[in-house]
Amino acid sequence: MTGQATMATMVTDVLPEIVLVAGGVLVLLYALLAPRRLQGGAAVVAMLVAVAALTVALAMLPGTELVTFFGTYARDRTALWAKIIVLAATVAVIGLSAPWFRRDPRHGEYYTLLLFSSLGAILLAGATDLKELVVAMLLSSATGFVLSAYHRRSSQAAEAAIKYYLIGALANSAMLFGVALLFGLAGSTTLGGLAAGLPSDGGLALVIGVGLVVVGLAFKIGAVPAHAWVPDVAQGAPAPVAAFVTTVPKVGGFIFLARFVIALPPDAAGWQPLVAVLAAATMTLGNLACLWQDDLRRLLGWSAVSQTGYGLMAVVALGSSDLAVPALLFFLLAYVLGNLAAFGVVVELRGRTALADVAGIGERRPALTAALAISFLSFIGVPPLNGFVAKLLLFLVAIQVGYAWLAVAAAVNTVVSIFYYVRVLAPAYFGRPAGTVAVLGRPAASATFAAAAAVVVTGVAAEPFVAAFAAAGLVIR
Repeated sequence: MTGQATMATMVTDVLPEIVLVAGGVLVLLYALLAPRRLQGGAAVVAMLVAVAALTVALAMLPGTELVTFFGTYARDRTALWAKIIVLAATVAVIGLSAPWFRRDPRHGEYYTLLLFSSLGAILLAGATDLKELVVAMLLSSATGFVLSAYHRRSSQAAEAAIKYYLIGALANSAMLFGVALLFGLAGSTTLGGLAAGLPSDGGLALVIGVGLVVVGLAFKIGAVPAHAWVPDVAQGAPAPVAAFVTTVPKVGGFIFLARFVIALPPDAAGWQPLVAVLAAATMTLGNLACLWQDDLRRLLGWSAVSQTGYGLMAVVALGSSDLAVPALLFFLLAYVLGNLAAFGVVVELRGRTALADVAGIGERRPALTAALAISFLSFIGVPPLNGFVAKLLLFLVAIQVGYAWLAVAAAVNTVVSIFYYVRVLAPAYFGRPAGTVAVLGRPAASATFAAAAAVVVTGVAAEPFVAAFAAAGLVIR
C-alpha cells in the first residue's frame, strides 16, 4: 500500500540518513581532535555509524510504503533494500580501508567522506524529485572525486580523479539541462508530477530531456557513453576507494533510473529501446576491453562496465514484467558482493595487480585465490553462486518483454567474459610464484572472505531473497 506521509512521521522516514549525517559529523570531529597516533580510531567510529544506520534500515522494512517530504522522497522497500546493500558495502569498505590507510598520519576525515558518499547513494535510491536527484548526484560525485585522489602524492590517483571529475562535470551539466527541459514540459520536478504532466506527444524536447537525464545517470552507474572514468579510477584510486566507487554509487543510480523511466509516459521518448541499446553497448564494450588488460585492477574496472550492461536489462523490463524489480535488486546484491570480494583480494595483495604478480598465488595464498575465483565465477554466472541467479532473472525478464535479442547478446558476452577471467585464474592456480606473497592484514581479509562467503550463501539460498525483493514496491507518488 502506498500513500503520503504526515508531518509527524517525516523524521522517522529518514532515520538511516539522519544517522549517517550525525555520524559523519562525529567522525570529522574525532579526526580533528584526535592525535595522529589515534587517527585509526575514526574507522571504528565510522563502522559503528554504518552498522547503526544499517540496523535502522532493516527495522524499517515491515513499514508502509509511501512517499514523504511532499512527494520528493520514497520510503518503499526497494529504497530500503538499496540502503541495506549500500550500508553493508560501506561496512565492508571500512574494513578494507583501515589497514590500507594505517600509515597515513591524517586519514581520519577519509571516513567522513566515505559516510557522506554513502549518504549520496542512499538519497539517490529514495529520490522521487529531479531536484533531489541533482543534490544526491552532487553529494555522491563530489565526495567520490576527493576519495579517488586521496593518495595525494600519487600521480596515477590524481590522473584518475581528474578524469572522473571532468566526465562527471560534463555528464552532470548535461543532466541539469535535461532537468530544466522536463520541468518546462511537465510544470513539476517530482516524478509523480512528471507522470501526470508530461505530454505523450512532447516531441523532440521530451526526447532530449530524457536523454540528457539518462546521460547523467549513465555516468553514475558507469554505462556508455559516460563510462570512461571507471577503469581509470579502478586502477589509479586507492584500492578500497576503487571498491567503493565502482559499487555503492551504482546502487543508488540504478534505483533512481528505475523510478525515472516508470514515470515517463508509455511509448513516449522511446526509453525502452534507448536503454536496451545502452545495455548491449555497455556490456559489449566492457567485455571486449577486458580481453586486452594486463592489470587486474583495470580489468575489474572494465568488468564493472560490462556488469552495468547486464543490470540495464532489468530496467528495460520495468513496467512490463513483475520480475523486473526483484531481478534488478538481486543483480545489485550479487554485483556488489562479487565486486567487493574481488577488490578485497586487490587490497590484500597491497595493490600488486599485474598479471605476473598474480601468478602462483593459489599455492601461497589459497584462501585469497578462492575468494577471487568465487567472485569471477559469480560474474560469469556459474551455479550455485548468486551471479547465476542474477543472470537467470535478467535473461528471463528480457525475454518476457520481447527483447530476446538482448538476452542473446548478454549470453554471447557472458561466453566472451570466460576468456579474460580464465586469463587471471589460470596463472593464479597453475603459474609459478615469484616469491613470497605478503598480504595487508586481518581486517581486510575478514571483509574479503565475508563478501566471498556471502556470494555463495546468497546464491545457494537465493529463494528467500528473491521472494523478499518481489514484495518490494517502486513508489513515485
